[in-house]
Amino acid sequence: MAKIRKGDTVQVITGKDKGLTGTVLVVYPDRDKILVEGVNRVKKHTKVGQSARGAKTGGIVTQEAAIHISNVMLVDPETKKPTRVGFRKQTSEKKRTDGTTYSVERNVRVAKRSGEDI
Repeated sequence: MAKIRKGDTVQVITGKDKGLTGTVLVVYPDRDKILVEGVNRVKKHTKVGQSARGAKTGGIVTQEAAIHISNVMLVDPETKKPTRVGFRKQTSEKKRTDGTTYSVERNVRVAKRSGEDI
């Protein structure tokens, strides 16, 4: 189960961008990396070409690169400080189409700092 998901606000805790916060744009679970908005910006050299209207494209482009998931911490929604993530079980009642009910147990992410649900 993923502790950090797309749309979460995270803070970088180590590396050249230490202290920066941003929103998670993409999660790569197979590589244990995430793409964070405004963090780990790198310059990428793209080949110069021409668009259909004749304008020149290419050159040096600055964009975000992936950062390892262990280098970031989730920001607590209540205290706005970095926190560890825990899980708790939550049971809820569901209703079938024939009218009978059954219980479902789901994992809910919890901020360790404040105890609030994420």
